[in-house]
Amino acid sequence: MSNLTYTLIFYIFAAITVFSAAFVVFSRNVIYSAFALLFTFFGVAALYVFLSADFIAVTQVVVYVGGILVLLLFGVMFTKSIMNTELKSDVLHIIPGTLILAGILSALLYTFYTTHTWKPSEIELHGSIVERIGYETMSHYVLPFEMVSILLLAALIGAAFLARFDKSDNKNL
Repeated sequence: MSNLTYTLIFYIFAAITVFSAAFVVFSRNVIYSAFALLFTFFGVAALYVFLSADFIAVTQVVVYVGGILVLLLFGVMFTKSIMNTELKSDVLHIIPGTLILAGILSALLYTFYTTHTWKPSEIELHGSIVERIGYETMSHYVLPFEMVSILLLAALIGAAFLARFDKSDNKNL
């Protein structure tokens, strides 16, 4: 494929990511925001693919789309008051948010246009980066990896304990 095709596809995925993220922020319906977050996560994963970061792209899809977004959707959908049609979030502080957005966008554009030394790296990676990450994780970083797994297990046990009891039963404890 030509360079123009890659650029066009990149801009399509970037637009999907930005517009779905804006829909997440400005939507008043929580369910619609959660489903727009799905497109945002997939758009970010596609941008990682364009950066040749395939491991991070797959991790983005597995962790965020497969785990966090599904958990968020189930949490929202199992809430008793979600069927209430008056459950809407208010969009507040539009003017300060727009001013902050304009400031950040102008700073990013200034940085983009004043940086002239962007060039691709001359170092070429050979082989699978996933294999290298797995080797490093299981050799040099075993202790931090296991500590994170114990922390996540403790968080899971705590969440199960908190979800186990009904709020009315906790008053009798």
